[in-house]
Amino acid sequence: MTTAYVSLDTSAVAAGAQQLEAALLSHGATVRRNGSRGLAWAEPLLELVAGQSRLAFRNVRAADVAAILEQGAEHPQCLGEVDRIDFLNRQTRTIFDRAGTAHPLELAKTTILEECLERGPETLLDEVQTAGLRGRGGAGFPAHIKWRTVLDTPAEQKYVVCNADEGDSGTFADRLLMEGDPYRLIEGMTISALATQATRGYVYLRSEYPLAADIFQAALDGAYADGLLGADVLGSGRSFDLELFIGAGAYICGEETSLLESLEGKRGEIRAKPPVPAVAGLFGKPTLVHNVISFASVPAIMKNGGEWYAALGVGRSTGTMPFQLAGNVKRGGLVEVPFGITIDALVHGYGDGTRSGRPIRTVQIGGPLGAYLAPDEFDTPLTYEHMAALGAGIGHGGVVVYDDSVDLAEQARFAFAFCEVESCGKCTPCRIGAVRGKETMDAVLRARAEGRSTADRLAVVEDLCEVMETASLCQMGGMTPIPVVSAMKRFPGDFQP
Repeated sequence: MTTAYVSLDTSAVAAGAQQLEAALLSHGATVRRNGSRGLAWAEPLLELVAGQSRLAFRNVRAADVAAILEQGAEHPQCLGEVDRIDFLNRQTRTIFDRAGTAHPLELAKTTILEECLERGPETLLDEVQTAGLRGRGGAGFPAHIKWRTVLDTPAEQKYVVCNADEGDSGTFADRLLMEGDPYRLIEGMTISALATQATRGYVYLRSEYPLAADIFQAALDGAYADGLLGADVLGSGRSFDLELFIGAGAYICGEETSLLESLEGKRGEIRAKPPVPAVAGLFGKPTLVHNVISFASVPAIMKNGGEWYAALGVGRSTGTMPFQLAGNVKRGGLVEVPFGITIDALVHGYGDGTRSGRPIRTVQIGGPLGAYLAPDEFDTPLTYEHMAALGAGIGHGGVVVYDDSVDLAEQARFAFAFCEVESCGKCTPCRIGAVRGKETMDAVLRARAEGRSTADRLAVVEDLCEVMETASLCQMGGMTPIPVVSAMKRFPGDFQP
């Protein structure tokens, strides 16, 4: 009897994975559901067990099943053995190494936690410092500094909070991990709690991820049943409770202090700093806040050692990053590689250019508030330092590709419009600046269409960007100028009549 694997993740389901499963069952196959391997361009991806390996078939529809079962490796949609797919075997997967291999709830619940329970907080913290792990949520702040601050701040209660409010356009790594290997996140958070002496944690998940919520809650239940969470973690006498919290759809809650406000049952709104959350976070207590990928990096560091992790990447940009290719790209999906890969190697080597077949004109890295980069910059290594030198950032690793039909003036307007809708409204530069920016860009677009000079209106845009960047309370307003200014600087012709 044929054994088939079909991804259960959101993108596969949207592409027809449920119908594919039904067709396989009707043809007598045994179907097992697994997490995604990150090949969004190949979904629904079908894997058929063939001896000790699996044959992969791309973009399989229900109508294709009969022919695939009959022809096997000779079928034109066959990609060959999964482990030999070029898109996968050139990656260095330290976070997503198990994702897609089995049902997410069948994966091992822990790989290194038992050993970590025997280590003291200082030992765990030193390992993270040696590794050079930096926050993967956007700022790239050294993780060990946050850990040390929480550990050293006296309090009767400390918290660990995971920011899974993955709202940036073109990003989906958090969802893939929570749907494909939820125990990796649970283990990483538990180790972080041991290192900071926190006893309670929360995962703040965006409401638009219902499947991730179901899978992760089931994983939490399994972890409690097996003693990995609760009052006596694996019989160690150490306590750590973890709870899933569903957000209400506000982009601003991706900012850590707004997220904490929401967790406390308040309106998602920026807090002024200081104090930082590591000193006074959730309910005023020391709180370690990281995103999903930051926490999920911890088990591999503890298992293989900080020096091993630090050897991956370039300079202070250590380890691997799960970049996410999206937009007008032929092969979109997740690519986990060490820092230092060039933009060109990512969008052409993995993404294979645009889906439309037209030349790539720009890529935006780091979400809707990231910079637009020009093709002559595509040889830049993707590290925090190299991107900062361009006035750009890596953010959460989202890479959105645009072909030569894109209008960068329209994209600049979109940045202001996005900020107008998503601003929490607490500070004037962001709340009012975004509105005035959108209005001014509308004037620019009208002048351009009528063949009139846009210089005076563009000068106003530049002034608005300066105010927003320097005076906004948080990165929502402070980063909105980045896509605007980068578009004006690199593609000035799009702003002229």
